[in-house]
Amino acid sequence: MPENLTRPNTATYLTAKGFCLTSAAWMMVATLAGLVAAIELVAPDLTGNITWLLFSRLRPIHVNLVLFGFVTPGLLASAFYFVPRLLRTQLYSEKLGIVTIVLWNIALIALVITLGAGFTQGREYAEMIWPIDVGIVLVFILIFFNFAMTVKNRKEKILYVSVWYVLAATILTACTYAMGNVIWQPDSGALSGIPDAILLWFYGHNVFGLLLTPLSAATAYYIIPQVCRSPLYSHTLSLLGFWALIVIYTHIGTHHLLQVPVPTWLKVVAIVDSIAMVIPVMAFLINIWYTARGKLGLIHEDIGGKFVFTGTVMYFIVSIRGSMMSLPDVQRVTHFSHWVVGHAHVGVLGFAGMIALGGLYFTIPRITGKPLFSRFLADLQFWMIVIGVAGFTIVLTISGLIQGNAWLNGETVYRILPQIHIYNVVRASLGLLIFLASIAGCYNIFRSLFLTSGENS
Repeated sequence: MPENLTRPNTATYLTAKGFCLTSAAWMMVATLAGLVAAIELVAPDLTGNITWLLFSRLRPIHVNLVLFGFVTPGLLASAFYFVPRLLRTQLYSEKLGIVTIVLWNIALIALVITLGAGFTQGREYAEMIWPIDVGIVLVFILIFFNFAMTVKNRKEKILYVSVWYVLAATILTACTYAMGNVIWQPDSGALSGIPDAILLWFYGHNVFGLLLTPLSAATAYYIIPQVCRSPLYSHTLSLLGFWALIVIYTHIGTHHLLQVPVPTWLKVVAIVDSIAMVIPVMAFLINIWYTARGKLGLIHEDIGGKFVFTGTVMYFIVSIRGSMMSLPDVQRVTHFSHWVVGHAHVGVLGFAGMIALGGLYFTIPRITGKPLFSRFLADLQFWMIVIGVAGFTIVLTISGLIQGNAWLNGETVYRILPQIHIYNVVRASLGLLIFLASIAGCYNIFRSLFLTSGENS
C-alpha cells in the first residue's frame, strides 16, 4: 500500500514540476484554440481570411494540444512524483527528465506552427508532420527508459499496479504512435486505402486506451487510497483490470469503420471487444469506488481527490456511451455527428483531464512542501469544468441526434445547420467557461509552484 512507503531522502522533483507547468500552460492554449473554433461554427466569417485561424487548422491544433499538451503532461507530472515514492528510490535521472520536458515543449511549439501554417498529414489524431512524429516517439522512449531504470534501482520489491500502468502507457504509446503515424514512410506518413484506415484507427483509439487511460488509472490508484487513508480494495482486481485493458482495448479501433468496407471479421472483433470493455472498466471502478466507500468526506476535503474521484465517474459515463456507439444500429444515427464530439469531451476532458488536474493539485503541495496558493481557485476550476463537461455532453448529444436522424432520412448537411445553431451557441459559451477555468488553474499552479503568499500560506 503506497501510504506506508517512505519518502526518498533527497528528491527535487524537477521533472514533476516541469510537467506541471507544461500541462497548465498548454491547457490555456488548447482551450483557447477550441473556443475560437467553436465560435467559428456560430460565426464562420468572424476571423475573415486569416488562414492560420481557419477551423480546419484550429481543430487539429486544439485536439493535439489537449492530448499532448494538457492531459498527458499533467498525468506524467503525477507519475514522476509517485513512481519514485512507490519504489522507495529516487528518479533515475532528473537531468534526463528535464531533457524530455524541453523536447516535449519543442514538439508542441512545432505542432502549433506547422499545423497553423497548413503543414499536415491529414489523418485523424495523426496530423503532425514526420519530424514532429519522430520527436514524440523519441520522448516517449526516453520517458520509458527513465521509469524503467528507476524500477531497476528500486528498493521496494513489490511493484504496485500504478507502476505497471505507467510503464505500459509509455512504451506501448511509443509503439502505437510509430505504427499509426506510419513513421517509416516520411514522404506520406500514410498507407494506401483501407489498410491505412485500419492502422490509423488502431492508433487513434489507442491514444486514449493505451496512453490516457493507463496513466489516469495509475494516478487514481495512487491518489484515492492516499486520500481515503485506507488500502486499495483489491490488488488482484487491479491486475485483472490491467491485463483486461491491454488485451481488450487494442482491438476496438475498427468500430470507427463500421460504415467502411473493412473485413467483416475485424468489425465483429471490434464490436465484441467494445462491449467487453465492461470488464476492465468495472474492474477499475469497483476497485476505486470500494476503496472510497464510506470515505467520500475525506475525498471532498482533498481537492486533488475530488478531481480524481469525479474523473472516475466520468469514466463510467464515457465507457457506457462508447460501448453503445459500437453497435451498428446506434452508429447509423450517431456516426459523424456531434454525438461523437460530446463523447470525446467526456472522455478526454471529463475523465483523463479531471484526473490529470487532480493529480496536479495532489502532487504540487507534496513537491513544494507548502499548500496550494488558493483552494478557492481550485474549487472554482473544478465546478467550471464539471458544468462545462456536463453541458457539452447534453448539448452535443442533442445536436448529434438531430443531425444523425436528419441524415438517416436523407436530409442534406446544410439544411440542418439552422436547427443546430442554438446548440452551437451554447457549445461556444461552455467553451468560454472551460477557457476561463484553464486560466484560473494555470495562475493557481504557477503561484503554488513559485510563490508562497496566498490564502493558504
